[in-house]
Amino acid sequence: MGKKILIVDDSRTIRQQLRFTLEKGGFEVTEADDGVTGLEMINSSSDILLVISDINMKTMSGLDMLDKIKAEARYASLPVLMLTTEGSGAMVDRAKKAGAKGWVIKPFQPEQIIAAVNKLIE
Repeated sequence: MGKKILIVDDSRTIRQQLRFTLEKGGFEVTEADDGVTGLEMINSSSDILLVISDINMKTMSGLDMLDKIKAEARYASLPVLMLTTEGSGAMVDRAKKAGAKGWVIKPFQPEQIIAAVNKLIE
């Protein structure tokens, strides 16, 4: 069983790009298209080592999902990497205060994602 990463993004294209990049890097990948589904997957799988999440999604945003993850004691140490087009200082500060461990701006470089993931799950 590989190191499992959950991708939460409403863009199928971004999920496909991330899956390709991460699988090439030796990771196992699972996907969700919004924060609600992402939370359901986290709750039903004990082997997710890292979450990579978009911020702006319908149903539940990445920041709302992050708040809910960090509010659960059993997931408090689960690292979450935000991947978004949002680069404002206020948004980055909000995510950091909520417990995000990293921030990557789209479009991403594959080696940038692999380096960030490796750093966060070591």
